[in-house]
Amino acid sequence: MTSPLSPRQIDTLDRLAPEQVDEVTALLSAALDADGQHAVSEQGRLHLRSGEPRPGIVHLLLTVGDGELAGYAQLDGSDLVEAPAAELVVHPRHRGRGHGRALGSALLAATGKRLRVWAHGGHASARHLAQVLGLTLFRELRQMRRPLTGADAPELPEPVLPPGVTVRTFVPGQDDAAWLAVNAEAFAHHPEQGSLTQRDLDDRKAESWFDPAGFFLAEKDGELVGFHWTKVHAEEGDGGIGEVYVVGVRPGAQGGGLGKALTVTGLRHLAARGLPAAMLYVDGDNKAAVTVYERLGFTTHETDLMYRTEL
Repeated sequence: MTSPLSPRQIDTLDRLAPEQVDEVTALLSAALDADGQHAVSEQGRLHLRSGEPRPGIVHLLLTVGDGELAGYAQLDGSDLVEAPAAELVVHPRHRGRGHGRALGSALLAATGKRLRVWAHGGHASARHLAQVLGLTLFRELRQMRRPLTGADAPELPEPVLPPGVTVRTFVPGQDDAAWLAVNAEAFAHHPEQGSLTQRDLDDRKAESWFDPAGFFLAEKDGELVGFHWTKVHAEEGDGGIGEVYVVGVRPGAQGGGLGKALTVTGLRHLAARGLPAAMLYVDGDNKAAVTVYERLGFTTHETDLMYRTEL
C-alpha cells in the first residue's frame, strides 16, 4: 500500500495505450465491486475500450508512487453548446487521500471552470466532493426497475399500436442510417443520446450484448417513426436483468400512444426470455415519462446525480 505522501501525478491523454486501457479497466472493475455500480457510464466505457482517439474525449490518469494507477477521469468536450461533461473514480485502495479532489481540480482547470460531473449512485462521498469543488446539483437521473416474472410481477398489457403502424426488428446495416436520423430527431433535446453517430452505433453493435431480435422498429407508410432498443445484462444479479435501453418516437408521431406500445413490446420480449426484472433510466424532471413507467409497474431503484459549475 502506498503512503499518503507518495508523489501524485496526473497525465492528460487523448489516446491510451493497450496496457493503460487494461489498467483503467481493472480500476473500474475494483470500483464496481466496492460501490455496486459503474463509476463510468456505458458511453464512457466504450470510449475507453475503443483505444482510438475520439473528438473531444480526453483521459486523465492519476498515478502514485512508481506509477501505480490510483484514479481515472474521462472528459467529454464534444458538445458545442453544453459545458464539458466528466466522470471520475478513485481506486478503493487509494480513497481518502485527496485524489478525487485532485482529479476534480484538474478537470476544472482543463475546462476553464466550465464543467459538468456525474456522480453515479449519488454516494455521500461524491456529494461531498462536488461541494468541495464548488459544483451545484442540476440533474437527477433515475434508475427504475420492475419485476417481469414471478408472483409479484404486474401483468403486462397487450401493446396497442396507432392505426397504420407496424413493428419489426432492426436489420444491421440496412436500418442504420434511418435509425440514426430518427434517434437524432427524437432526442434533439438530449445531447448525449441525440448526437450518436454511425461510429457510436457500430461500437454498440460490436458489444456482446447486442441482439437485433430485441431492437424493435415502428414503421408507418414505409418510414421509421419510432423504436425500442432493449438490452440484456446477463451478469447482473440472479438470472440477469433486461433494460429498456432507449425508446424514441419521431416528433410528428408523438402523442398517439406509440411510445407506450413500443415500451410494452420490448418488456414482453424481455419477459419471454425469462428475465426476472427490467430496468431503465429516466430524468427525474421528466414527469410525463416517470408517470408512464410508474403505471407500467416501475419504481425508483437508485439515482445518478449530475453537478455543474455555476454558469
